[in-house]
Amino acid sequence: MTYNYFNSFLAIPPSEHDHHHGLLNAAVVLVMYGDYECFQSATVYRLVKAAQQKLKASLGDHNSCFIFRHFPQLQIHPHAQRAAEAVEAAATQNQFWPMHEMLFIHQQELANGFLVEYAHRLGLDIPRFLQDLSEGIYVDRIITDIQSGYRSGIEAAPALFIKGVRYHERWTIEQLIAAIVAAIG
Repeated sequence: MTYNYFNSFLAIPPSEHDHHHGLLNAAVVLVMYGDYECFQSATVYRLVKAAQQKLKASLGDHNSCFIFRHFPQLQIHPHAQRAAEAVEAAATQNQFWPMHEMLFIHQQELANGFLVEYAHRLGLDIPRFLQDLSEGIYVDRIITDIQSGYRSGIEAAPALFIKGVRYHERWTIEQLIAAIVAAIG
């Protein structure tokens, strides 16, 4: 993983435009840039989710918010862009997070036929889903996420920001929980 230590701060602050779990005014906001075809992105997403679950018991439900932003790496992951578009198409049918989970679970199967199968499993309106994908109406949103990642010093996914500061520690649940607790401080 490559880090740009010259820019370790989130350039574009969290907003209602982002896909988020939790309240944007939570004590700590976690922003992850990820790629659906990237094994490390899936691992980091699961780690963040587990850390939030552990902290929920001690700190309560509303102390953290999780945001996911797209950062497909097309040069090494040929299906990542289309997968990001599929998640956005699902989002218009109120299924962003279920599709997000589905793609990380099945990240070795992201060709177009699989994306349609996942949309079907989630009960999406398939003609609408296919039309949205064929028209490429979500490409600009994904490009906006990518550009915000570059402005924040990201060169590769995954990347995580805790309360606007880039997380550079080891990807262990103990260190991540410690960083979140310190940010709530």
